[in-house]
Formats: sequence, structure tokens, C-alpha cells
Amino acid sequence: MTIPMEIQHASEDFERFLADARDTSGLATRNQTYTMVQGVLQVFRRRLEVREALLFANALPPVLRAIFVADWNIDEPRHPFQDRASMTREVQSLRKDHNFAPDTAIQDVATALRGNMDEAVLNRVLAALPEEASDFWSAGS
Repeated sequence: MTIPMEIQHASEDFERFLADARDTSGLATRNQTYTMVQGVLQVFRRRLEVREALLFANALPPVLRAIFVADWNIDEPRHPFQDRASMTREVQSLRKDHNFAPDTAIQDVATALRGNMDEAVLNRVLAALPEEASDFWSAGS
């Protein structure tokens, strides 16, 4: 079997996603953007059961999938979905002294994600998750 195209181009696709997330958020560097993206993915992951999280991860592009599952403590208690401002503060608490995620971080990452993957696939997966998952990944909230 040949190597799937999404694997062959994973690095280029991730760099394009990072550039989109950086530009959407107004951040200055790839490192700042990476921290924001990692924080958003972790905040979302904490609100899902393991089965739900893996369903979501399988829809992500390869590098984002790896970031989503990296350093995952599956024994951590599941967090409830909260208002966007509360979850944004949680995003901003990751590496707090080096985190420049704006108050629009979740929306910014959602916009970049939707622009860099098949939205129909994302929407189909979100429909199988708790109702709040679609709100979380709304690019217009």
C-alpha cells in the first residue's frame, strides 16, 4: 500500500494550518500559535469521554491528531462544557507565562481548523458528540 497523501503532506498541511491560525488570531510567532492551538485542543478533549475524543481525533489531520492525544491523562475527570469566556481562560492557562492566546482563541482555532480540513467530515463527527461540541467549534461565536 502506498503512503496516504495526508501522511505524505502532514508537515506542509500543519504549517498551513498554523499560518492560518496565526493570521486569524493576530499572534506573531509559530510558537505562540502552537501554544494556543494545543490549549484549545486540550480544553476540548477534557470535555469528552475517551470514545468521543478518539472519534474526534480520527477526523483531524495527522499532526493535529497527534497534538490532540499527546500527554493525555485518560484518568483525568471529565470537565463540563462552560461558557466561551471560561474555557478561553483555561486555554490561556497552558504555560501561562508564555501564552499569548487572545480572548478569541477558540474561535480563531475553529476558523483555521474549518479552513484546513473537510468541514463535512468535521460536522459529521461533531454531530455524534455532545451538543456543546458543535458550539465549541463554531467559527462564528
